[in-house]
Amino acid sequence: MLITDREQLKQYDAPYRIWQGVPGIERSRKGRLFATFYSGGIQEEHGNYAVLIQSDDDGWSWSSPIAAAYQSENSRCYDPCLWIDPNGRLWFIWSVMPKHAVYAAICDDPDAETLVWHEETVIGHDVMMNKPIVTSSGRWLFPIAVWDKKIRHIDPSAAEETGAFLYESTDEGKSFQRLGTPSLTARSFDEHMVLERKDRTLMMLTRTHYGISQTCSEDGGKSWGEEQPFSMGGPDSRFHIRRLKSGRILLINHYMFTGRNNLTAFLSDDECKSWKWRLLLDERSNVSYPDAAESEDGYIYIIYDRERGGFKRSYEEARAEAREILLAKITEADIMSGRLTDENSRIKQVVSRLGEFAGDAGALYLRRPEGK
Repeated sequence: MLITDREQLKQYDAPYRIWQGVPGIERSRKGRLFATFYSGGIQEEHGNYAVLIQSDDDGWSWSSPIAAAYQSENSRCYDPCLWIDPNGRLWFIWSVMPKHAVYAAICDDPDAETLVWHEETVIGHDVMMNKPIVTSSGRWLFPIAVWDKKIRHIDPSAAEETGAFLYESTDEGKSFQRLGTPSLTARSFDEHMVLERKDRTLMMLTRTHYGISQTCSEDGGKSWGEEQPFSMGGPDSRFHIRRLKSGRILLINHYMFTGRNNLTAFLSDDECKSWKWRLLLDERSNVSYPDAAESEDGYIYIIYDRERGGFKRSYEEARAEAREILLAKITEADIMSGRLTDENSRIKQVVSRLGEFAGDAGALYLRRPEGK
């Protein structure tokens, strides 16, 4: 399933992608950047695959795929995630349908000239796209969901219990135990993230049709309290939240939005009670699905997509979209100033932009699923 052969990887390069989206980013201890996103076919469908690319010049240029996760034309690898664990290892994580499994491949030395991967293993069920966290007690918590059967997706799960679960590892990723899930209304695709507050309670934020829900756990994730709307709701789309090394909390979400526009970075210094500072990252329409990583020297790298190009009736319609993966590199000072103040900061930088398709696009659209 994990492909690393250079010849095989050529078929997953940009000239053979009609659409792309749902990115993730990480930064190694020595400064190498990794990005992931998924594509395949003409939309989110069977035959999807996830790719991994890298940059050794701080994101100014990016490689062709150095790895890809692909199963078959009758399944899909999608919603990839990247994470550097406390030991410096790179986790490349993706979801697989119809297996309803979350797979991970681990690279012990992401700064090596040639990356060596352990065999991929299942860490949970069904889908995960956001980063784990490490709690103050050393537990690793992975946000993995079983989607509600009411939402649109290709291979509905047969699991009796659906929910936005946490999976716990107390042995540095060797084994996992599923914890509880909150009871939520208006569930969408979940895409939940968890934050440990200073009082050591857990706060879970989850995507809903009304925006974002907030629930809390006082027993480490086994049970969850009553749902409340989060103060900084969004347009039923993915968001990103994390605690920075400074202790402040970073939120990336849409602000004063009309759909998926005005992607903005916020900072809180009072445990999400208020958001005193913000920086507009991209005001354009159809900018979405942010992920972020923080460097040792305090820079924040944010990746997101723009106009993915999927779910179009023809290649011409897809070709008219931007089909971009974009990067911002900012600091907390930039957010607090509301503008770029650091000489190394930048926004709207292209990581990947698709051009002309090198394959037979017409054939792909001819076999387009009825009603899509």
